[in-house]
Amino acid sequence: MTMKIAVLPGDGIGPEVTAQALKVLDVFVREGMPLEFEQGLIGGCAYDQTGHPLPEATFKLAKEADAILFGAEGGFQYETLPRGLRPGDALLTVRRELQLFANFRPVVAFPELVGASPLKASHIDGLDLVILRELTGDLYFGEPRGVHAENGVQVGINTMRYDEREIRRIAHVAFRTARTRRRRVCSVDKANVLETMELWRSILEEVGREYSDVTLEHLYIDAAAMALLRSPLHFDVIVTGNLFGDILSDEASMLTGSIGMLPSASMGEGTKGLYEPVHGCAPDIAGQDIANPLASILSAAMMLRMSFGESAAADRIERAVRRVLGSGYRTADIAEPGTKQIGTAQMGDLVFAALS
Repeated sequence: MTMKIAVLPGDGIGPEVTAQALKVLDVFVREGMPLEFEQGLIGGCAYDQTGHPLPEATFKLAKEADAILFGAEGGFQYETLPRGLRPGDALLTVRRELQLFANFRPVVAFPELVGASPLKASHIDGLDLVILRELTGDLYFGEPRGVHAENGVQVGINTMRYDEREIRRIAHVAFRTARTRRRRVCSVDKANVLETMELWRSILEEVGREYSDVTLEHLYIDAAAMALLRSPLHFDVIVTGNLFGDILSDEASMLTGSIGMLPSASMGEGTKGLYEPVHGCAPDIAGQDIANPLASILSAAMMLRMSFGESAAADRIERAVRRVLGSGYRTADIAEPGTKQIGTAQMGDLVFAALS
């Protein structure tokens, strides 16, 4: 059966890194894996060509595909567009409309890159955790929102909102994920200040009672941010809301040496997912052949494993990445003295060669 993949490269460095992921996936196509790719416009480039960041044809493509391989969206020139027409609004719409509520962000410190992290090697040796970010609620989607005048004063409003069903479903994902790992869940909230997070904590406790074989702990977001740097090896599965997950996963990227190393998968109730590197569009380095494509390549590996059940192929990609890193090749963001600095395309070529 053909596996249909919607390829949405987007803006900035998105097309560059996505091209390297497709290069790697081509190895499996050549070996007979029935992958079928169709590209679509999304984000700023879509706005430039069609007047909207999420054209109807792209949304249709995303809905009908078995998986979505996404690059990045955005750019300085789009930041003053009206809400609804900004590149980021396209991605938020896809997440919401396809109910891709569970965002998996694995944080793994490759032994080959221990020296690239600003933390001591003893702090990250063996690091392997997952940040599970709820993706379709919280301040990103809550109503009311906006900027308006009250008594002659400008007021900005965003609403933190979760209902118990949203919390319950991400909690179940967290506990099920922990059962496949080291059976520990850390729920991150701000229940000492926010009523929304009081509900979050109570639902996590309730769901946790169904998983007596999994240990549940709670941390406030400020304490969690500190602990993630102080003792990152303590964590297994971190589950948190949309805003806190966004912040913590960027912080966690520094444990690995670069945000260019973090892949992600956004999943719904089934096997369909959207796969993207955690890094943004980085318009300041776009088109210079210096971006790190490994997060995009590793996102493709997650796609093969999570949407298509091709775990052996995913393992091959991850081993190939480590083989290239072990040979001393680095893009600029992870380069160290004594390593061989290369560009985006060459890194893709080397991972391709390591697979072939």
